[in-house]
Amino acid sequence: MKYSVPLLCICLLSGCVALPFADSRPDTELARFHASPNFGPRRANFVILHHTSSDALIHALATLSHPLSEVSSHYLIARDGEIFQLVAEAERAWHAGESWWGGQTDMNSASIGIELDNNGKEPFAAAQIDALLTLLRDIQQRHNVPRANFLGHADVAPGRKTDPSALFPWSLLAAEGFGLWCDTSHDDWLTVSPALVDGELPDFFLALTALGYDPREPKAALTAFRRHFHPDGLDDETGTPSAEEHTILECLLEQKKER
Repeated sequence: MKYSVPLLCICLLSGCVALPFADSRPDTELARFHASPNFGPRRANFVILHHTSSDALIHALATLSHPLSEVSSHYLIARDGEIFQLVAEAERAWHAGESWWGGQTDMNSASIGIELDNNGKEPFAAAQIDALLTLLRDIQQRHNVPRANFLGHADVAPGRKTDPSALFPWSLLAAEGFGLWCDTSHDDWLTVSPALVDGELPDFFLALTALGYDPREPKAALTAFRRHFHPDGLDDETGTPSAEEHTILECLLEQKKER
């Protein structure tokens, strides 16, 4: 008896088990389709945050859902906190583009992308951040994303992207367990790095690569680092990291090891 692949069964001692395939065609003409039940959905290991650069939600929705734009995200959060899902989490949305983090060069395949409707020049609305935190808790519960793997688009595409802007409240997210953060406002922050007290500065850009940044454009990576972890440093155009930034980076690497 001949069986079509969608109805193919594997007969076990306990009975006949239908294979869960919606399409019996192979992805390449070079292969013959032979169904296996041994597979699972893609599990994202990163979350990448963006701002839309738009002034109105309707424009962001139109862009992210128009076939000619070739850009999308898994979620879009409006200024009032309403959450839209555009792409299933098991699918690869087109939000990160050409990217790099820790040697990975296709962050679209490893991440969930979240767009925040914001023009890049305005503070992020409280209702929007509240909704984001709620969504992140939900994602974390289902995917167990490591704390260090909540990133911005600019982190994975330095020199090419600047979102979310320096106005994004990374410290607030880190306090809730999403992303890393080192607060240098405390009087004892220098104790994090005894080497700095002795005047010995480690190789900053090597350490920046260890954190995850692309080593191919050091100045762009430094700017992205500042936008995320030290916005006050963005006014410095020398391309030379400060002693404080060395300490922040060392602190972040220690946090990354702990988690």
